[in-house]
Amino acid sequence: MKLNDDNYYSKESNQEYFSVSQYKDFRKCEALALAKIRGEFEQPTTKAMLIGTLVDRWFEGTLDKLREESPNVFYCRNGALRADFRKANQIIKRVQRDERFMQYMSGEKQKTLTFEMFGVPWKMRMDSFVEGICITDLKVVQNFKSLAFWRYDLQGAVYQAGVEVNSYGRLPFYLAAATKEVVTNFDIFQIDQPTLDMALREIERNMPRFIAVKSEEEEPHYCGVCDYCKSVKKARIRNYSELLEV
Repeated sequence: MKLNDDNYYSKESNQEYFSVSQYKDFRKCEALALAKIRGEFEQPTTKAMLIGTLVDRWFEGTLDKLREESPNVFYCRNGALRADFRKANQIIKRVQRDERFMQYMSGEKQKTLTFEMFGVPWKMRMDSFVEGICITDLKVVQNFKSLAFWRYDLQGAVYQAGVEVNSYGRLPFYLAAATKEVVTNFDIFQIDQPTLDMALREIERNMPRFIAVKSEEEEPHYCGVCDYCKSVKKARIRNYSELLEV
């Protein structure tokens, strides 16, 4: 399946390829991941996520297309940006004044690659790719501490491997991060090579199980606490004392 802007996020694409987001879904809850692949569950989009989308689209140069696609989501009838999303404009105005931030985001936008890894096909899209120099992913986050929580080392490991498999060499991976704080903070974070190597080894250990679940050779585990698990659960008798445990 040849990927393009129209089918990259499609059900068919997700069924054929693994991706970083799909791998993270499997880490979180195998049943959730499988339901999303089958098109049986869709994760709700939050306003916080949409702020990141606006910043992403500005860097891509596709804000006008977004306005056409979702005029009532982001914009008022008079064409002004809705109050909930004005933080995106503040972030954009701040980072575009910084030469280093813009330099790391100056590469080819949304370059799509496919490749074989651990016996299955993968797909990836890079926010900024400078051939022979670096891979940079844009992150709009609540604060810098959340960067480690979201395990972007896994993303860096896959992106670096995908670039290398596609004969571009082994390139360093950076996060161009900007925060949604009252006063926007921003910096460039490099994920060092030992951390990327460790993340790739972790992925390799987990893939046989995730491949078996995705191919329906094995039954998925249910985490019991994610939104999907809650949507399909059945009531059970529980002890009230559970609620008192610290």
